[in-house]
Amino acid sequence: MGKQFDVLMHDGMKWKLGQDIDCSVISTPGHTPACMSYRIGDAAFVGDTLFMPDIGTARCDFPGGSVQDMYKSIHKMYNLWPNDTRIYVGHDYPPKERSYRWMTLLEDHKKSNKMIHEQVSMNEFIKMRQERDKVLKAPRYIHPSIQTNLRGGNLPTPETSVHDKTTLHQFFKLPIKWDKQ
Repeated sequence: MGKQFDVLMHDGMKWKLGQDIDCSVISTPGHTPACMSYRIGDAAFVGDTLFMPDIGTARCDFPGGSVQDMYKSIHKMYNLWPNDTRIYVGHDYPPKERSYRWMTLLEDHKKSNKMIHEQVSMNEFIKMRQERDKVLKAPRYIHPSIQTNLRGGNLPTPETSVHDKTTLHQFFKLPIKWDKQ
């Protein structure tokens, strides 16, 4: 596993981009167990760990997700990176009164992230995040995404259809709940 990638990053890995730009990666599990955040110069790309401060954080109810890990990951960022680190988020779900944004400063999160500013305890965050996750619907493409991610970005192995034995098809498996009657 992993042979399709040039380099497998690990927590704490550091490198240079050119001669002048310091880069590093930290493991930031929570949304999923495999989440990583990349700091390149004074910019950090945090994927689905943090959203804009007025929105909070990503959900933690995906397979292997953990509210406790999310809290620890965000506090790792708070402690490792300078306040003026530019945080680039993977998604934004803006309220109607503001336009889409994709960047803010780490200091903004520490001061005003609605779910996890510096004064929020782990227990408070757990309660808030779990209450929010309970009311969220599963994302539309969660099952195909999981199946593709488990294959390192590759689609399912082609197979023949029951109805068409000559053409290969790629199938995603979807869970179906049957009521017992």
